[in-house]
Amino acid sequence: MKKIYFALTIALAMLTAATSFAATRWGVTAGVNYNTIHFKQTDLFSSKGQVGGDAGVMGQLLSPGGSFGFDISLLYSMRNGTLDLGEQKVWSSQGLGEENCMLHYVDVPIHLKYRFNRLNGVENTITPLIFAGPVISFLAGHNKLADQLKYVKVSTSLQFGLGCELFNKVEVKAGYRFGIGETLRTRLLDQNTAKNRTFFIQATYYIK
Repeated sequence: MKKIYFALTIALAMLTAATSFAATRWGVTAGVNYNTIHFKQTDLFSSKGQVGGDAGVMGQLLSPGGSFGFDISLLYSMRNGTLDLGEQKVWSSQGLGEENCMLHYVDVPIHLKYRFNRLNGVENTITPLIFAGPVISFLAGHNKLADQLKYVKVSTSLQFGLGCELFNKVEVKAGYRFGIGETLRTRLLDQNTAKNRTFFIQATYYIK
């Protein structure tokens, strides 16, 4: 819970700073991700990454000069991973082997961003940017591994990355997200906890 409060504190600070911002925009967002479920005890069993997806809406506030920005999104995110449970006898004896772990989330990413928008006119075509901020994730569902894994309902992470805005209309960004809170743990070997580690690419089309 302390980590959730930490993320909420950062979010509140960002919202407070945003009150001095002028321009507002909103758009629709979609993307792909590559997620790995990383266990603290790395020799427990093999874990492989899988491709998932994200989609939702984003609102953005920009400073009067347009260099500093703040955005908040509401996204559906599917993050997957492959766990080779069969490498441990407690699970292989149950007939389990290499299993897919599918996690469905409602994500609330909150970013501070800096836009390089003083490029002698080049910014009208392409505006480079960097971003960072917390993500609060609410677990909406998962697949059949409930008897083997215990899932955390609300988790937090931090993400950062870079991107660009094209023609002041489309934003494309890529980044990395790492969990700062527990995502799940094994039920039989209950001291083994895991966090999501995710690479992602997203595109936002600004409607307004």
